[in-house]
Amino acid sequence: MSQLPPPGQPWPIGFTATCLRATLYILLIAGLAQGAYIEALHYPEVRFSEYGFTELTQSVLLLMASLLLLYTRQVLKVLPTVTLLMFAFTFSSFIREQDYFLDTWVARHTWKVLVTLVIVPILFWVIRERRRFVTEFASYANSFSFGLFAAGVLTTYVFSRLYGRQDFWMAVMEENYVRTFKDAAEEVVELLGYALILIAVIELTLLARRWALARRKA
Repeated sequence: MSQLPPPGQPWPIGFTATCLRATLYILLIAGLAQGAYIEALHYPEVRFSEYGFTELTQSVLLLMASLLLLYTRQVLKVLPTVTLLMFAFTFSSFIREQDYFLDTWVARHTWKVLVTLVIVPILFWVIRERRRFVTEFASYANSFSFGLFAAGVLTTYVFSRLYGRQDFWMAVMEENYVRTFKDAAEEVVELLGYALILIAVIELTLLARRWALARRKA
């Protein structure tokens, strides 16, 4: 893999490009919220189930993030160890989202086997290349993308899990408790978290592209 430009080198983004990207991200988030809204109002038979808009879109967001990370690593050849570790995270999450289908159509716990096959060899490779990883991470940690990625992970894997606890919603709704409300709250927050992760990966890909172009000109 090719080497990165020096960490800390400025990579200015034009005001117009910033506004355009912000607008597109706003439209993405608004579209996801509207999709969940339409699912709740008009599709009660699949509302927040594995066949509903929210769950299926979660998988699409994770798959898109995984493909972009592979593109950044294999085509742009930037941050090879960092992007590989991020790919392990997003693709394993994608597999985890398919647990219902895998358990139903293949065998129980199939997703666990597949996740293990993804994570173990990648972790082994990253640990073996740990010095390179640390160097690459120093370049990535100060970027806008990293902050967004961390926010997405915290939203999906910390906040949504705690916010979606059954005891919490039973206490809030008391005798009116219906599991659908709890599922809706948890799944929509997860959807937001995955959207943040995708936006972070898009920003990483754009940053990597600028790095790759600068490297060619150097």
